[in-house]
Amino acid sequence: MSTITLFIRSLLFSLLMIVATVIWAPLCFLFAPLSYNRRYYMTVRWNVFIIWAAKTICGIRYQVKGMENLPDAPVVLLSKHQSAWETIFYCFTMPRPPVFVFKKELTYIPFFGWGIALMRMIPIDRSKAKDAFAQVVEQGKKRLADGQWIIIFPEGTRIPVGQRGRYKSGGARLAIETNTLAVPIAVNSGECWPKNSFIKKPGVITVSIGKPISPQGRSATELMQQVENWIESEMRVISSPGIYSNDKVTHTLEAASPDSA
Repeated sequence: MSTITLFIRSLLFSLLMIVATVIWAPLCFLFAPLSYNRRYYMTVRWNVFIIWAAKTICGIRYQVKGMENLPDAPVVLLSKHQSAWETIFYCFTMPRPPVFVFKKELTYIPFFGWGIALMRMIPIDRSKAKDAFAQVVEQGKKRLADGQWIIIFPEGTRIPVGQRGRYKSGGARLAIETNTLAVPIAVNSGECWPKNSFIKKPGVITVSIGKPISPQGRSATELMQQVENWIESEMRVISSPGIYSNDKVTHTLEAASPDSA
C-alpha cells in the first residue's frame, strides 16, 4: 500500500476519532447518575467505535489468545505497552471493568479527561513519588473489592517495537500487597499503530494473555521477573519475523512513571 494511501486513511481515521470524542465526551455526563457498571458500559461505547473505525478505515484487525486464562476472580493485569491501541481495546474486552493506573494530568485533557474521570480509574500524582504507591494500594484495594480489575503497564510507557523497557516492580508489589493474582499480557500493537506516528498500518494485532501467577511466596522482584520473562518470550512468538532478533532487543530507560512508585 502506498504512503499516500496510508496517509489519507490515517487522516480520515484521526478526524473521525476527534469528532467522535468531541460528541461522546459531553454525552458521558448524562450517564453519571447511572450505576457504575451501566455508566462504564455506556462510556466505553466510544472505545468500541474507535477500534471498529481503526479496523474499517485503517485495516487494523485483531485476535485474542488465552481468554480462557482470565480467572473469575480479582486480578492485576500486567501488559506490554506499545501503542494507544491497547488502552482503548482493553476497556471493553475484559470480562470485568478494568481500571488503569495513570498520571492524574490526563484528567485535565478536554473531552478525553472528562470520560475517564467517570470510570473510577486510579490517578496518581507523580510529583509525589513517595506517596504514589500508597495511593495505588489504597485505591487498588477498593477497586478490586468492587469487582474491578487493575491494569498496569510495568514498563511505564509505550515502548518502540522490538525494544524492551525496564520492568518496574510497582504492579508486582500491588499484587502482593493485595494478595491478587497477576496476569501477564503480550501485545504487538506497535506494528500497526506505532508510538508517536500519525500513520496507521493495516495488519493483525495479537493480544496474548498468559496464565495467572500467584503472588504467594514470591517477592516483588521474583514476581515481576516471571511476568517479564513470559511477556518478552511471548512477544517473540506473536511479533513479525525479525523484529525481535537479539541485536534489536534493548533496554530503554524511562522517566518515573505510575508503575515506578
